[in-house]
Amino acid sequence: MESSINTSKPAQPKKGKFKKFLIIFSLIVVAGLLIYYFVCGMAYSKGTRSGILTKVSEKGYVFKTYEGELNVGGFNQEGGTIMPASIFKFSVTDKKVYQQLEALQGNKVVLHYKQVMKNFFWQGDTDYFIYECSPVNK
Repeated sequence: MESSINTSKPAQPKKGKFKKFLIIFSLIVVAGLLIYYFVCGMAYSKGTRSGILTKVSEKGYVFKTYEGELNVGGFNQEGGTIMPASIFKFSVTDKKVYQQLEALQGNKVVLHYKQVMKNFFWQGDTDYFIYECSPVNK
């Protein structure tokens, strides 16, 4: 009686397939980082807003963000009516700027901001990021 024992080794995966997977994975990661840079890092617009700084706060559990509100004020219309105040909500990424804002809370300030196309949740609640602030001298 002949034994039907198979002495050949089972087929092993080729190293070339793993290298191909690593190259494709690396390209996907690099493409993702480039998209992040172009979408989230570039300024859509830049400008200034002035008004009374009404709120500055630090928010979050794991990802701490700095948020604030600026009361831009109401506008006079024809006939002496006044439109309600407009609130400008913003985020701050620099802790030094946040500390300056804390010291100026309740005062009239000029905020220099950049608006991004899209922000991620760890960057803040808004698309407006304050990079400089200064008090308004009367």
